[in-house]
Amino acid sequence: MEKRELLYSGKAKSVYTTDDADYMVLEFRNDTSAFDGKKVEQLDRKGMVNNKFNAFIMTKLAEAGIPTHFERALSDNESLVKCLNMIPLECVVRNIAAGSLCRRLGVEEGIELNPPTFELFLKNDALGDPMVNEYHARSFGWAEEQHLARMKELTFQVNAVLQKLFADGGMLLVDYKLEFGLFKGEVVLGDEFSPDGCRLWDKETREKLDKDRFRQGLGGVVEAYEEVGSRIGIQFD
Repeated sequence: MEKRELLYSGKAKSVYTTDDADYMVLEFRNDTSAFDGKKVEQLDRKGMVNNKFNAFIMTKLAEAGIPTHFERALSDNESLVKCLNMIPLECVVRNIAAGSLCRRLGVEEGIELNPPTFELFLKNDALGDPMVNEYHARSFGWAEEQHLARMKELTFQVNAVLQKLFADGGMLLVDYKLEFGLFKGEVVLGDEFSPDGCRLWDKETREKLDKDRFRQGLGGVVEAYEEVGSRIGIQFD
């Protein structure tokens, strides 16, 4: 597979075309950003850590029957992925109250949510990724009804798989976001799953082991990511 032109460069990843129109190269960079790009830093090893973390998680999800765009790792910081027609929505599941949910609803951080909540957000940096509902998605043509239903179904399947995986490593999966796209008409999990896009706490101490360490200036961001990975069986060296 030949890597060709830069197609898109986001906050922490770059996407390149290949000589096969059905596949792309996903490059994980060391860039780290928060607050819609207002806080940006370079963190050594982060691209490598997130690439290997994502490869591990996507493989686990595929083994559980969840369709993903991930094909294989190509190098320490690059992976081969299917070329999806992305749906411009983020699916968010919250198992424990944290972050924007607490600010929006005035609830205390750490409350366990039973059942977990499911939310949709429009991917639009200029608008701050506003929360939307399924009626908005259908009315504005962002997603079809059957695709929305499948996205929700897959999002909760991911929750079942990953809650157990992280619990076995002594961690709580607080919340996470997923993005989906269409590949030959099928709804497929895209983007990435890493501590950049989820919240993970130590089960006993509730120490934060995710991107909140960067947002809140706690330090040790990449080290926390590596600790999470080592607890679930990822080798980074």
